[in-house]
Amino acid sequence: MKTTRLTVTERPVETIDSDLLIYCVAEEKNKPPLCDHFIKDPVEKAFDLKDFSGKAEEQLMFYPSSVSAEENIKARRILVMGMGKIEKEKDFSKTVDLLREIGGNMAKACKKTKAKTITVCLPAIQTLGPEKTAECFAEGMLLGDYRFLKYKEISKKKGDYAGLKMIRFSCTNSVNSTRKGVKKGVVAARAACEARDMANEPGNGWTSREFADYAKILAQTHGLTYTCLEKKDMKKLGMGGILAVNQGSAIPPRMVILEYKPEKKSDTILLVGKGITFDSGGISIKPSSGMEEMKYDMCGGAAVLATMQAVGEEKPSVGVVAVIPATDNMSGSSAVRPGDIIRHFNGVTSEIVNTDAEGRMILADALAYGIKTFTPDCVVDIATLTGAVVVGLGHHYSGLISNNDKLTDRLICAGKDAGEPLWRLPLTKEYKKQIESKVADIKNVGGRWGGTITAAAYLSNFIDKTPWAHLDIAGTAWDFTEKSYIPKGPSGIGVRTFLNLIRDWKKGGLA
Repeated sequence: MKTTRLTVTERPVETIDSDLLIYCVAEEKNKPPLCDHFIKDPVEKAFDLKDFSGKAEEQLMFYPSSVSAEENIKARRILVMGMGKIEKEKDFSKTVDLLREIGGNMAKACKKTKAKTITVCLPAIQTLGPEKTAECFAEGMLLGDYRFLKYKEISKKKGDYAGLKMIRFSCTNSVNSTRKGVKKGVVAARAACEARDMANEPGNGWTSREFADYAKILAQTHGLTYTCLEKKDMKKLGMGGILAVNQGSAIPPRMVILEYKPEKKSDTILLVGKGITFDSGGISIKPSSGMEEMKYDMCGGAAVLATMQAVGEEKPSVGVVAVIPATDNMSGSSAVRPGDIIRHFNGVTSEIVNTDAEGRMILADALAYGIKTFTPDCVVDIATLTGAVVVGLGHHYSGLISNNDKLTDRLICAGKDAGEPLWRLPLTKEYKKQIESKVADIKNVGGRWGGTITAAAYLSNFIDKTPWAHLDIAGTAWDFTEKSYIPKGPSGIGVRTFLNLIRDWKKGGLA
């Protein structure tokens, strides 16, 4: 992934040499937006002509020579971006997402002009303060500037725009707060972009081995504890779910584990991510149309692994453990068959009715093992688990199912602030009854109706009494709600939600 440098400076913006100088202005009622004296004249002229009023997403581009020949402004272009009536917005989450979108629009404007170095004059937003304002802008700009060019050799030769190289934030006061905000935004955005990179890799470029190799590098870089359970280990431990899914594959499964322990005793959050690196459906094979998108079936695992990158950088006060069960789901001659019965790590037996319901099978072993090994204070799993969640919620909300109201509230709040909204679905005994089997303890599908919930009902057999939440991101891991900072393809969803949860966690967080 390319690295964009971000800095904070107190230098006057007119003295900074850059391809683009950006000002952000708020809409005022029936009058021109308040703005810096360097841009006041062109902004007021544009307002009089009804070309620009500072509404959200409005943009005004001009050149320094058209402002003042006397002022030696070193930037080659000046862009004024409208923010709308931002101080009127009472909802904190909407305000921060609006700023992320403005940051994303800045990145899009840079692409149009092929700007590589930019200076952003940080606006004063009283409702947020300089730290949060800088954090949101930095996050939105890096997320909006994302591109995956690893395999586009022809594009590289043509010299196409490769993105931003330098972003400078200019502010006249609160420099330390601004730097702190920029750093937080950079950590969150780069982690989310890493998750996007993993998801964009083809099935032959990202396998269980790549999950393990990446985790090992993170451990070495940030002082995390790395463990990888190989196939022989899984057989000894009786992990019948992940072994069954892997039966038709030529690539062995791996259960990748990263552990972060803070210096002082703390709570522990366990994150479990589905790592199906390609899902053919197995013997219950998927239709060929759109099957290429099944390389994205590891987005949950990518989110969890990328979160650990941010955890390693920030060293929070809460312990975090990541478990990623990783394999592909293929239909080789030894593949698991409909009607087979397997035994999971905790002894629960399962009748396999549909081999395309494989995600819950690997998560079940990972949840049971992770809880037994690490005794966490809570566990959250994340997976592209069911098409049913797309039918129910579309591409705008991720589904959430939980056995704990406080954990639910914290996740919903964390997701809202990240611009990654969650919608809670019920889980009652009626849904659990749908997965009862006549020949085993449970079966891996519960019929057509309530498919997202019955999948969670399956997982509920492996969490004991631990506070638990399940996030189904099948509708949001790609084709997520269109925003300036969300690209087509993988969204990197879950990373920033988890990071918010971790950052805001305090000892006894669910007490």
